[in-house]
Amino acid sequence: MASLISPYLSVPTAPGHARLAAPAAPRRRRMAVVRAKIREIFMPALSSTMTEGKIVSWTAAEGDRVAKGDPVVVVESDKADMDVETFHDGIVAVVLVPAGETAPVGAPIALLAESEEEVALARARAQALSQGQSQEPSPPHAAAAPVSGTPPPAPVAAPVTKGIATPYAKKVAKQHRVDIAGVVGTGPHGRVTAADVEAAAGIKHKRKVAPPPPPPPAAVGPAPPMPASAVLPPVPGGTVVPFTTMQAAVSRNMVDSLSVPTFRVGYSMITDKLDALYEKVKSKGVTKTVLLVKAAAVALTQHPVVNASCRDGKSFSYNNSVNIGVAVALEGGLLTPVLEDADKLDIYLLAQKWRVLLKKARMKQLQPNEYNSGTFTLSNLGMFGVDKFDAILPAGQGAIMAVGASRPTVVADKDGFFSIKSEMLVNVTADHRIIYGADLAAFLQTFAKIVEDPESLTL
Repeated sequence: MASLISPYLSVPTAPGHARLAAPAAPRRRRMAVVRAKIREIFMPALSSTMTEGKIVSWTAAEGDRVAKGDPVVVVESDKADMDVETFHDGIVAVVLVPAGETAPVGAPIALLAESEEEVALARARAQALSQGQSQEPSPPHAAAAPVSGTPPPAPVAAPVTKGIATPYAKKVAKQHRVDIAGVVGTGPHGRVTAADVEAAAGIKHKRKVAPPPPPPPAAVGPAPPMPASAVLPPVPGGTVVPFTTMQAAVSRNMVDSLSVPTFRVGYSMITDKLDALYEKVKSKGVTKTVLLVKAAAVALTQHPVVNASCRDGKSFSYNNSVNIGVAVALEGGLLTPVLEDADKLDIYLLAQKWRVLLKKARMKQLQPNEYNSGTFTLSNLGMFGVDKFDAILPAGQGAIMAVGASRPTVVADKDGFFSIKSEMLVNVTADHRIIYGADLAAFLQTFAKIVEDPESLTL
């Protein structure tokens, strides 16, 4: 809003004096334009790997008045469904992206008007935005005749560079004593090149004869790998199902992890005492997975390099916290809720925290710090009866542990006596840039000692 300015201004004169200036002649002043406050609600980046989001539902409909901090829309990111709040007071004038559709991060998904009077302006703006996206200006026809009475524009003359030579051409001209002013240039805009000077001096270069191509190999080698961008034709009779947002994120992460040089180490251990401890504490909500997480966390504190991570390919960092992510299979995707500071919590607090995370994961309500802060990952398919498997290393972590099922096995002790014990096989996939075989072997030895004598887990 423009401020009022008095026609009489105080004009400084000699020190200590002031006088009133006579009213100046009226001048035309620019009127202050008060623009309507129409704000855009953008698609937020809910995680570091999110490139687009899907609108699950709008909690605020068109015409609803909302206040700063109110949730207006539920967005499905690559990991969870999250409420998105508005940063301003106003009226939801237009929803640009309806429920069920996707939009890239940073794209406007709705318009927020400050008052009722500006709702119509917001709708007009939304219509202009939709027309701008659907219509592209067509180029003028090449054979269109010029408008009568309007002369065609004069051709733009190329800059004259006669007599201008490249530095190397000047050097060659000096060596062969050629007057560069008399050389006709063939370079851009008549610039004299070294080849022009050599031609004026009568220097001819012998053409290099290319060597003959090598003979084709006798045996036909394997077919070259198919480029990543190639799209295979669909299988006849099959049904094409597009990835969900979570599946697309898992696909990207798995492809990214293939660029990391990894290696795998397996280790078997006896779980009789761990199974006995589980029978004692399962009534209190402690699962076998929680016991394994605690055992891994204690072992990681003794082998911090296995808890380290390399993110830029040039250095690695020792992580101060032991945050263990646990792979969880969900309908249409995979998540790794993170048990932060797992080494500092007892098994009962870990179990309580794990139940909360598991519930939020299944409801797709995890916050970003609850799934992207892991420093080590554990995947337990042993609960499904899987004996052994290899896990793919998550991007940004140093190692992931794949836990198989405990099986009754005939085992010989150091005295040669045979007995039947429960044995479990663990495979660890590690980043070979920061973790070496001896590091991983020492970590697995410590982990096995804890599993085979788990009384320390209850302390």
